[in-house]
Amino acid sequence: MSPAADGSDIIKAIYQRRSVRHFAEFSLGRETVLELLRAASWAPSGLNHQPWRFAVIRDPGLKDKIAGLTRYAATIRGASVVIPVFLDREVSYDYVKDCQAVGACIQNLLLAAHALGLGAVWIGEILKNKDRVIEILELPARLELMAVVAVGEPAHRNQQSHRRPVEELILLER
Repeated sequence: MSPAADGSDIIKAIYQRRSVRHFAEFSLGRETVLELLRAASWAPSGLNHQPWRFAVIRDPGLKDKIAGLTRYAATIRGASVVIPVFLDREVSYDYVKDCQAVGACIQNLLLAAHALGLGAVWIGEILKNKDRVIEILELPARLELMAVVAVGEPAHRNQQSHRRPVEELILLER
């Protein structure tokens, strides 16, 4: 962990948050989900267009249909709630900027889950079936799936991770 992690709760959360793929039996209340989505919605977006949209899936049958579209089926089935996150192309003004905004939104959601003691994981692999997700959820074609976030009570809290030294990532420093 970086020495900077000692000073700020936000920095600590960034360094401590991990992707959680295994969940304990747990029912996540609606107010908690709304708090996660509120935090997500405070992400920056170009012209403050807020191009993100969410679905909140608790129904086991619907989760099972979505699970069938990804190799991370067990993670989706085990989560208390599954949150597909979409780009609303109807309010989009610049595709790349809006995709970046949705990414920031998802990161806010993940950090909020961590701050509330929950576990979550950003599932992007399901994008190979993004049109099927829209069909299963019976949502309008103007929406484009950007990710599915699985949220719940972590089955364990021993997730490990590592990062390359930042010096390896810097392309240019003058």
